[in-house]
Amino acid sequence: MMHRSYLPALLSVILASPALGQDNVTVRLAQQAYEELDFPRAVTLAQQALQQRLTWDDQVAMHELLGLTYGALDSTRQAVDHFRQLIFLDPDREPDVDVVSPRITSLYASALGQVLVVRRLRVDSTSFVAGQGGLTVQFQLSRPARAIGRVVGAEYEMVLDSQLVAGTGRFEWRATTDSGEPVPAGDYQVIVTAVEAGNEFSAPVEVTVSRAPVDTLEHLTSLPGYSELPESEIPPRDWKPLGVSVLYAGLVSGAAIALENSALGESEREVLGVSVLAVVTGLVMSIKKPDPRPVPANIRYNQLLRDNLARRNADIAQENALRRRQVRLTIAPAQVSGR
Repeated sequence: MMHRSYLPALLSVILASPALGQDNVTVRLAQQAYEELDFPRAVTLAQQALQQRLTWDDQVAMHELLGLTYGALDSTRQAVDHFRQLIFLDPDREPDVDVVSPRITSLYASALGQVLVVRRLRVDSTSFVAGQGGLTVQFQLSRPARAIGRVVGAEYEMVLDSQLVAGTGRFEWRATTDSGEPVPAGDYQVIVTAVEAGNEFSAPVEVTVSRAPVDTLEHLTSLPGYSELPESEIPPRDWKPLGVSVLYAGLVSGAAIALENSALGESEREVLGVSVLAVVTGLVMSIKKPDPRPVPANIRYNQLLRDNLARRNADIAQENALRRRQVRLTIAPAQVSGR
């Protein structure tokens, strides 16, 4: 009968089953025995599997299986030994604290504190103009040590920095050569090496660099928020000529009536004709569409606007001349199919 003190650990072992090997028969049998809680047989088969030629995935699975199994069986030293091997193989792999028992978590933490590894090495995709940005490299060390960052490519190698790191560290790669020129397009390896006394551990991450010309600016046809004003305007109609002609006709007609006599009566028709002609002339002059006239204030405003637009386009031309000599670099993590 199984002792009750083993039950929490066994439950955590069942929940935290390592990945099943697909190719090696011994690995599959060890996994099967592990899932059936036949721990002695699982340990024997897993150790036999480690003596064979295994893939990286199968090695990880077997060391994880042995760490979990020895942890459930209270074999602390053996569990820590295999967790250490697991950490060396896959530094980012660790038990899920929401699934495994605190004992398993404690054993893994103990193993992690005994080794020096680079963990959580990460780079994010970025794009920048060469000389005006860089790629940020983030990482963690399992314990305080000196971290050295390097980038290696075809006919290219550069040391980024060397610093003492306790926990989380970061480097920046500006993707330039020693002479300050942007690096050629291609694949590169960003390598972080942790060094402590006689211990050393390196972790690489692959990145791909691509190059492209920098976009130029378009010339402006107008300034945003500003528009030219009309430089001429049509004045309103002037009814003064009509008024003057009506007044003139009235005066003439009044004078004719006041001075009416036989001699004047003979030219009444002529006086009436002159009055009508004067009124018609005044009406025509009043209803005629006025000629446009310049607006000096608008002319000065438009000239200032054109001068500012010309200066802005001159600045854009100068900026574009600079941009045509620049290179935009895009750096992204390489797609790695497997180990």
